[in-house]
Amino acid sequence: MTARILIIAGSDSGGGAGIQADIKTVTMLGGHAMTAVTAITAQNTLGVTGVYPVPTAMVIAQMDAVISDIGVDAVKIGMIGSAETAIAVAQRLEALTVPIVLDPVMVATSGSVLADAATIAAFGRLMEVASLVTPNLPECEALGGMEAILHYGGHVLLKGGHAEGPIVIDRLYWPHGENRHWEGKRIETTSTHGTGCTLASAIAAGLGQGMGIEDAIARAISFVRIALIEAPGLGQGHGPMGHQNVTDFFA
Repeated sequence: MTARILIIAGSDSGGGAGIQADIKTVTMLGGHAMTAVTAITAQNTLGVTGVYPVPTAMVIAQMDAVISDIGVDAVKIGMIGSAETAIAVAQRLEALTVPIVLDPVMVATSGSVLADAATIAAFGRLMEVASLVTPNLPECEALGGMEAILHYGGHVLLKGGHAEGPIVIDRLYWPHGENRHWEGKRIETTSTHGTGCTLASAIAAGLGQGMGIEDAIARAISFVRIALIEAPGLGQGHGPMGHQNVTDFFA
């Protein structure tokens, strides 16, 4: 059966990140993407020029609509829109017994802020229900550090793209002290818009398809790397990745 992946995230009008990247990723990996849009953004490769949060009641209504009819095998959470929505989404997800991947989106690749202080504070409620949290280095620091995140009981994949050096190291931390890491040569490109969204959605797709967490992460990292290499070079700033060109590798 096709894995049903519920994506709770914001819309990116430029198609590089957010819901648009999530749908492309899940589709390319053989899953069925469903969405609960939390915010509408006006953005392109140069930055975000407008954000309109979707009312919390409408976010929950979208979730209820697909959960009650189609069903869900895994959930991916990205841009959450507001603290009120974060709390309501967490409460609704407590009733599910499926893998939940939280990408704690705070700042766009362009540097635009996508979460205020109240929303960041409410991430704790989402981390309580998440199976895996996927922060980059600045996000990890903003959430109180690795120990603080692990306190919530899930796994943490610390993304190493913001670190210096020619090798990118992504580290998986287990709640009880075990860990694993993946290393890859840094890909020099400006087409990095949506890398975090893509990685988290790819992991959610793998988990929804029944893969173990390490296999799902390994495949997701490979997907992101290929999409970076195959990027079409669009826009004047941080361009979109080449999701559509990964077919031959993940057919």
